[in-house]
Amino acid sequence: MLYRVLADIVVVIHFAFVLFVVLGGFLVLRWPKLAWVHGPAAIWGTLIEFGGWTCPLTPLENRFRRLGGEAGYEGSFIEQY
Repeated sequence: MLYRVLADIVVVIHFAFVLFVVLGGFLVLRWPKLAWVHGPAAIWGTLIEFGGWTCPLTPLENRFRRLGGEAGYEGSFIEQY
């Protein structure tokens, strides 16, 4: 049960990060200092998506799912959800 909860927490964090990468520019308009966080996050998200890399949160979620008795998934987080 603990591993399933941990996997769900990773999904929420991962989803929040993806939202921040995609929509964080709007937050930067309101709080310009946030650009120091959004810039690297946007670069990382772009490299992951278009560079064919794997985000470290995806294998972490899959590991927790398997340890919790669930099946993991192949492919990326975006493809899965």
